[in-house]
Amino acid sequence: MTDCQQGGCSGQNTQQNQQQEEQQKSLQETLSRIRHKFLVMSGKGGVGKTSVSVNLAMALAEKGYKVGIMDVDVHGPDVPRMLGLTGLLTGDGNKLLPMRYSDNLSAISIEGLMPDKDSAVIWRGPLKHSAITQFVADVEWGALDFLIVDSPPGTGDEPMSVAQTVEGSQAIIVTTPQEVALSDVRKSINFCNKVEMPVFGLIENMSGYKCPHCSEIIDLFGTGGGEKTAEQFGLTFLGRIPFDPNLVKAGDSGQSYMKAYADTPATQAFDRIVEHMAELVNA
Repeated sequence: MTDCQQGGCSGQNTQQNQQQEEQQKSLQETLSRIRHKFLVMSGKGGVGKTSVSVNLAMALAEKGYKVGIMDVDVHGPDVPRMLGLTGLLTGDGNKLLPMRYSDNLSAISIEGLMPDKDSAVIWRGPLKHSAITQFVADVEWGALDFLIVDSPPGTGDEPMSVAQTVEGSQAIIVTTPQEVALSDVRKSINFCNKVEMPVFGLIENMSGYKCPHCSEIIDLFGTGGGEKTAEQFGLTFLGRIPFDPNLVKAGDSGQSYMKAYADTPATQAFDRIVEHMAELVNA
């Protein structure tokens, strides 16, 4: 007589259903304690999306908000390095504890589960979806004002899983001014429309560069394209961030750009954007 004939399969299915119900309950409880959830996405790579995600989270935390940043790029998790976080995640009972950057900012990433940081993660969609669900349901985030979710570029498995899992999430789309990037932004907007995720706003990154010698503004990639696209689609334009090589340098070294370069145009731009965000969510 097989295990199924003896009721083994039935018992296993019952246990799996109970586990799924418990995880779903934990997911809803966690989400109920997070006021605002934002998926930061881009239509293409190379637009500085993760840098924007990290610095938005830092800027919000500096203003006194409780912030979590969730890195759902399972193939190239860069958030821990940009925050200068190392080591593995630890647990507290049945929950994982996020990495602590400061009293107001914590982070979770697949890298925190990998003893070998150079290992390649070769996962298909279902595994990614399961991991993203666990990053919410099985992590002790506590009460948050903002959850910033950094996703890989494009409209693949990860943003789809966030749309399905993180109820109430809104998209912040990052672009650069040139037309090739803006055409991909329009794909991101259409993606959000199809999955019924509201677009909170659009950010134009690498928008002009202030010459350190003559102070002239040089439009390396053009300027204003992001704002025009936002206007075309009836979206909120959250602001433009100028190009600064020190932003890349700070991210590579795990240093806070806004603390090290407090008086730069880029830091001032991030401050204006988070103030705009706060005004919109509190309106």
